[in-house]
Amino acid sequence: MAAAPASPVPVAPTGLTRRAKLFVEVEGIRVRQPDIEGYRSAWVEHGVPATEIDRAVAFEDRWGGLALPPAPFYESGPRVLGADVPEGSAAEGWWIPAGDCRVSLAYGFMIGPGDEFGIHGYHWAPLHASTEGWVESLALASHARRWAKTITRITGEAVDSLDLEGYEPVPEVRGVTDTWWRGEDSLIALYRGEAVAMDAPGCLEAHVYGGLDEWGLRGG
Repeated sequence: MAAAPASPVPVAPTGLTRRAKLFVEVEGIRVRQPDIEGYRSAWVEHGVPATEIDRAVAFEDRWGGLALPPAPFYESGPRVLGADVPEGSAAEGWWIPAGDCRVSLAYGFMIGPGDEFGIHGYHWAPLHASTEGWVESLALASHARRWAKTITRITGEAVDSLDLEGYEPVPEVRGVTDTWWRGEDSLIALYRGEAVAMDAPGCLEAHVYGGLDEWGLRGG
């Protein structure tokens, strides 16, 4: 008897906030992915270390096939999270493709040597310290858009002029190149990844979500 098809309703991995868990399970879908374990022998023959294949398999087991709503930056982010053959070398380190882009881009979404989630263009730009951080940032952006009274987009050099005094970093997004900041009645998302990866300061961007109450600031 053939196995029953997997449910398209995702179950959020452990370790996420309640806000992100609901985001994944309510707004995400799970699609069928190929079993990358079947490529192990071929990848080993092409010089990929077994430890890097293990990392790719672990990422696939946790996140593979998860399709989330478009991100507010990075041309909407990867279409579906999923690992592919690791790229790199012992000298440079190894990166694991994290999912195909929705449109043609000059960079790709990658999992870094330290399991960071980021983009690789002319340079490596780790956006978040983990994939959990990326998902948390998507969930927070979705929440902030829903509850903010105003949304202001700031680009280029003006981003560096933002006054963050009185704001505190949002820890759950595990920001590295990209960060979120929480103030008394607003949230600020700073997107620096494209500027770093592409040597393009003009790609700096910030989104300011204003007029938030306590629920709007946190949302679980």
